[in-house]
Amino acid sequence: MNDALAPLLTARQIEARIAQIAREVDKHYDGEEFVLLPVLKGAVVFAADLMRQLRNPFLLEFARSRSYGSSSDAEHAPEVMVPAAEVVADRHVLVVDDILDTGNTFLALKEKLLEMEALSVRGCFLLDKPTRRVGTLKPDFFGFEVPDVFVVGYGLDHAEHHRNLPFIGRLPEGMA
Repeated sequence: MNDALAPLLTARQIEARIAQIAREVDKHYDGEEFVLLPVLKGAVVFAADLMRQLRNPFLLEFARSRSYGSSSDAEHAPEVMVPAAEVVADRHVLVVDDILDTGNTFLALKEKLLEMEALSVRGCFLLDKPTRRVGTLKPDFFGFEVPDVFVVGYGLDHAEHHRNLPFIGRLPEGMA
């Protein structure tokens, strides 16, 4: 089944770019502690590799979002769950997610975190798909820009499959 996937990014390319992203994040926070907030489930692989490269102090918490279900199109507005207010209040928060697509998930998270009095909310994404963006949102940190295709692997899934691939692949049209 994985043989039908067209690779877009190799494991080696991903690894090298994550090291660069970590340096960018470290430079931005410049030794200041922040909350690293990966969005489950898709960002878990990216976040694990990113956090091993970071040198700044951070607190690790998790957010959860659900948008796609078993289809390849967003079915509804994202449902987001975040940690308790006392975890993010008066702290800088770095949301780590697998892909910035429409931007709806990040905007929902950002709004909720700012309501909880986070000092700042920035977004760090492995992939950026600007062709599907709603509005002018731009990622603070990102790995790769990808075309408007459905991608899987390295934590990204289609109906809970393909997360374990060590590369990012394009899901063929008939499979999406």
